[in-house]
Amino acid sequence: MTEEPEVQLRGRDPTPGRTAILIVGHGSREARANDGFESFVAAYADLLSAREPATTVAHAYVELAQPSVDEALAQLAQDHARIIVVPFFLFLVGHTKNDIPIAIARARLASPNTEFIAARELGVHRALLEIAFDRAAAATPLDKEGATRTLAVVVGRGSSDPDANGEFYKLTRLFGEGRGLRAVLPCFIGIAAPSLPETLELVGRLRPERVVVIPYFLFDGRLADKLRAQTADFSAQYPWVRAAIAAPLGPDARLLQVVDERIAAACAGQGALPCDTCQYRAPVAGVVKAVGGMKALLYSIRHGFTHSQAAPHPHAHRALVKHVLVCGNADCADRGSIALIEGLRQQLRDAKCTRDIRITRTSCMGRCGEGPTVVVYPDGIWYRGVKPGDAEALVREHLVGDRLVAHLVDNIMQ
Repeated sequence: MTEEPEVQLRGRDPTPGRTAILIVGHGSREARANDGFESFVAAYADLLSAREPATTVAHAYVELAQPSVDEALAQLAQDHARIIVVPFFLFLVGHTKNDIPIAIARARLASPNTEFIAARELGVHRALLEIAFDRAAAATPLDKEGATRTLAVVVGRGSSDPDANGEFYKLTRLFGEGRGLRAVLPCFIGIAAPSLPETLELVGRLRPERVVVIPYFLFDGRLADKLRAQTADFSAQYPWVRAAIAAPLGPDARLLQVVDERIAAACAGQGALPCDTCQYRAPVAGVVKAVGGMKALLYSIRHGFTHSQAAPHPHAHRALVKHVLVCGNADCADRGSIALIEGLRQQLRDAKCTRDIRITRTSCMGRCGEGPTVVVYPDGIWYRGVKPGDAEALVREHLVGDRLVAHLVDNIMQ
């Protein structure tokens, strides 16, 4: 347990009145994952109550759970003069670059008399490195002699954002620096490569005495379950390598310390969430007219439209009746999405509909662990848990017959 840091929430206080801290998590359909996050928020509220009893601490989710960021900001803005938004994310990913800043931009428009401050993500932080090493040392001996016989595999969540994956590689390097470990290998549980099974296969060939697998996740949950299952498969295949699995980062008092530091820096104007100050969300000189929450996303759409108007592409094709997107990233591929794509294409060929309907393999669509994910446009229908054997029903019922395959529906976009 580390010493509780002192947070100076009043480092920047242009508007008198009550302050609220909104800690934003990702959200999950699994209660276990949400419970871990909400317990952390409650612990932080207890920590802060002794120092700032008038400060409200609340939580929200980007997706898959309630309340949403928009709902929480609107509620807090009713009776708070200042709201500090803390993204409880390990790295600067799409949610922290887009979803959270855009929600804050909407809140600023709806509540102009409330000050909204966006703190940065947890990031690469020495306290998190120490937590991860302590978890590894609790799982297997990592004293001076034990470290030289041990290979560490640090497992990240994986992202479609290369910046986040690059930061994870940096963290992995720092994790092993000066520790005396035989080697430290980074990998991912989904979305990005290399995968954990691929990395563990390499470990087996290297034949270390021990390997410790370190889930660089905030809390236990479905991803940690998947990691444990894949490590068990490795142990069965390579019994001569003693494998241990470390616990996730939380709960730990040092996580509270990192949140404290992020809030204090944001209040002092020294550590704002970077994408909250980009030219599409903040009045940067010369491009003030670009300010507006949704412009950050609409810019790329506008660019694509004007580009196509200026120079028709050589691959231009006739308008499609339906366009089907199928996730082909690592997690969905493991669950059969590649075979599903081939099955859908074959069913379309059999139905002689290939001119009007196209199947496209995509990168991650944000439903890892629930796939394979299939999206049908322009209908706006999202299917999840689609198996290769469902290809015939999808083509017959939806793509040709315009009837939903109800038991596979995940979402209907309005």
